[in-house]
Amino acid sequence: MLAQTPIEAEVQAIRGLLERGDIQRALSAALALLQQVPENRDVLYMAAVSHRYLQATHAALDMLVRLEAAHPNYSRLYQERGHCLLALRQPGAALTAFLRAVQINPALPASWHALQVLFRSAGQTADSEMAAGHVAKLRDLPADVVTATSLFSDGELHEAERVVRQFLQAQPEHVEAMRLLARIGMALDVLDDAEFLLESVLAFAPGYHLARYDYVLVLLQRHRHSRAMEECRILLQVDPRNRDYRAAFAAASQALGQYEEAIRMYRELAVEAPNAAELHLSVGHALKTMGRQQEAIDAYHMAADARPDFGDAWWSLANLKTYRFGDADLERMTVQEASCATPVEDRIHFCFALGKALEDRGAFSDSFRYYARGNALKKQQIGYRAELTERNVGLQKSVCDAEFFEARSGWGCVRPDPIFVVGLPRAGSTLLEQILASHSQVDGTMELADISRLAVRLQGRVPSEAAPAYPAVLRELSPEQVRRFGETYLEDTQVYRGDRPFFIDKNPNNFRHLGLIHLILPNAKIIDARREAMDCCFSNFKQLFASGQEFTYDLGDIGRYYRSYVELMAHWDRVLPGRILRVQHEDVVGDLEGSVRRLLDFCGLAFEEGCLEFYRTERSVRTASSEQVRRPISRDGMGQWRKFEAWLGPLRAALRE
Repeated sequence: MLAQTPIEAEVQAIRGLLERGDIQRALSAALALLQQVPENRDVLYMAAVSHRYLQATHAALDMLVRLEAAHPNYSRLYQERGHCLLALRQPGAALTAFLRAVQINPALPASWHALQVLFRSAGQTADSEMAAGHVAKLRDLPADVVTATSLFSDGELHEAERVVRQFLQAQPEHVEAMRLLARIGMALDVLDDAEFLLESVLAFAPGYHLARYDYVLVLLQRHRHSRAMEECRILLQVDPRNRDYRAAFAAASQALGQYEEAIRMYRELAVEAPNAAELHLSVGHALKTMGRQQEAIDAYHMAADARPDFGDAWWSLANLKTYRFGDADLERMTVQEASCATPVEDRIHFCFALGKALEDRGAFSDSFRYYARGNALKKQQIGYRAELTERNVGLQKSVCDAEFFEARSGWGCVRPDPIFVVGLPRAGSTLLEQILASHSQVDGTMELADISRLAVRLQGRVPSEAAPAYPAVLRELSPEQVRRFGETYLEDTQVYRGDRPFFIDKNPNNFRHLGLIHLILPNAKIIDARREAMDCCFSNFKQLFASGQEFTYDLGDIGRYYRSYVELMAHWDRVLPGRILRVQHEDVVGDLEGSVRRLLDFCGLAFEEGCLEFYRTERSVRTASSEQVRRPISRDGMGQWRKFEAWLGPLRAALRE
């Protein structure tokens, strides 16, 4: 166990004073400690509790206002507010506070008991019985599971994991504890463990619908969309009007390219809940992917109107790349971004949207200020470490050398179906995909996650940062395993394809796994989409990604990542000579027909005029460049970084190294 910091020791001491009933000393100690840590959640909470115990109820409520400003999603602050309001004989306001508490954290017996009494006093018998049911359920659960659930609900993930794992050592088949550990895994992005745990829960309790819904969410996060749809159908047979189940089914439909069905379901849900901003956003995303831009814009505006501080709606408009914000739009975004009530996640979205809006107006200094602020806020949320990327590059080079491939010549699945387009985001890969997908023999799909999933599987359930199993584990695979991995990839990706003989996998991050790809699919085509370094890197800095691409939120990190990418691609060129086609974006812009012919020749495809008119091809495009590739080729995106050159010193320095 890690040693306590001095602050943690003082917090523990105050907690002990409260437990022993020494309230005045606890309050004095808490107020003194707040001078050092004015936003510490636990100290603010204990100060409020102490005030209430000493019957200084208004002082307690004032302390809770401070606590809410710093930690608005802490359930116990609302429970404590409910107790204070009851003391002031304000049952209606108390009921609202207790309801907010259990919405955040359903494992609060005191709040449920208070709600049971308050609902009964208000004559709301059904609601009182519902609250009583929660009281009984929590009473029946083991104390450790209740404690861990409460910790999880309040964001204390690692402590919740410790408590529930310790409990499961004694009762390894307790389904509620297993489900909780799976939910913790989902929150920590340990999705393979979460999937395994939920499969086990459903094996023990196939009628546990909440666990099956969690399982659907894990499958969606792992891009196992067909399986997610199957599980949704099971849930919808039980409860066909359940909004969560229908929304999950719509998400699976959208991921599988069934956009009309997804839009229909989202719109049905939006009619039932017109103020649900996320539903309008989902409609907009589906319409954007289909190329129905004006309808997408209308849907995004409906999302913004439904929740004024919904930053994602405004960023989605900016992310169309072709939308231009009016003065009223700019004023609304500026006000919301500056408001202290706007959640951090929404503020990040507003910053990126404002950066784009001001860039379009030529206000480059203000634009960069918002881009820099959004990136700084985003970086605070993630744990990207450039040295881990650089170490992985070194491991790939040491394991996947020329001798490695020579010794395994003839291995893998020999089918030539896939065309992998790799590189960095914002490097022109969507344009290459659109050109290829305009050919009569090639299906466009999406940024498939199958190769990344396989790499995670080879890494093992408990990856070691000090001695990672992947890629070294590639040396241990048998010819049969390698062949089967290739066949499984083709089987699992079939659902995203049509009936054409070739298909595109446009996941840019696959450049890190070209050794694995060539091993399991030796006849796959690999295309490296390359773009001038400063243009590519700065374009990533301006882009807020839905997930992943964590290197993009710091100019120095982006430069280091670009260098790692170039270094690894040079290695693949050396050990796999002639197997990778590099296509420079600037060459495509300067000589479209010559670039298209070179691209098709490499893929063994006959030239077709339709590839030159790629913008006429009607298909779904899911990336940030979706609207740009629906227009003829243009030089507009080239050299944009020069307008911001004065602020790009850290990027230049990182690239120069």
